[in-house]
Amino acid sequence: MKKFFTVIGVIVSVMFVFSLLGAFFGLSKFGSIQGTVTENSILYLDLDGVIIDGKTFLKNLRKYRDDKHIKGVVVRVNSPGGVVGPSQEIYAELKRVREEWQKPVVVTVSSVAASGAYYAAIAANKVIVNPGSMLGSIGVIMEFANLEGLYNWANIKRFALKTGPYKDSGAEYRPMREDEKQLFQNLIDGVHTQFIDAVVESRKLEENVVRKYSDGRVFTGETAVSLGFADQVGTFDDAVRSVGELSGLGAKPKLFEPPKERPNVFDFLAEMKSSISIEESIERLTQMNLSGQPLLIFPGALRR
Repeated sequence: MKKFFTVIGVIVSVMFVFSLLGAFFGLSKFGSIQGTVTENSILYLDLDGVIIDGKTFLKNLRKYRDDKHIKGVVVRVNSPGGVVGPSQEIYAELKRVREEWQKPVVVTVSSVAASGAYYAAIAANKVIVNPGSMLGSIGVIMEFANLEGLYNWANIKRFALKTGPYKDSGAEYRPMREDEKQLFQNLIDGVHTQFIDAVVESRKLEENVVRKYSDGRVFTGETAVSLGFADQVGTFDDAVRSVGELSGLGAKPKLFEPPKERPNVFDFLAEMKSSISIEESIERLTQMNLSGQPLLIFPGALRR
């Protein structure tokens, strides 16, 4: 046992030293400074998975869009969407790159750009898709769970003290009243209108056309192009060529990908110490962490 803890101590010490070196000097494995753009390049970012907060994506976008060597942005999207606010924030920041920084943005869709991911994608100068990519799902969903029967079975009595009739609206321990359902319906209808307005403005489509297809349906990439919801069928290389030409760097621009953050010793220790509780396991399994939130998401893409 003593030997085991000695080995752990050595590992932690080595990781601590390298964490300090990385933090203070930013050295890559080749000895160069990471995160520095040294020549005219296109910023390459991935928007992948469910959009929960968009923190890493937005951090990299805001950090490098100011750089004089960054002449444009290419974003590879593979996401079923996510929470409303972060999806709208990514849309707004990509749009700002185009309008305030005057740098072109091109999105390429690998597999899926649905709902909130599509919302973010339409901020680009061009949206390039594979013929079989899934796009669209222009709509808003808000899921709730009524666990009253489960609590009764487990003999658990839950209640709330509240300051108004709507303060516990959406609580899982009781059925939802009709007036509460209408309240939430009005909320998501408002967000839906915001989504439609963004598509009309960004894609230069007639509102009646957008509303016709804003019922949650998804399109193949080929269909999306034919209807005007995307610009062309193509690959990642086509997207790089397009943003290169728009930026003036030519058909084969150099790409700059922000370095991934290295976990430090404190992250390592936290991972060793922590374990997933039963509550966390149930939350992950049932996706209760997304319950009660207005979502721009394509639910079918989550059931894996």
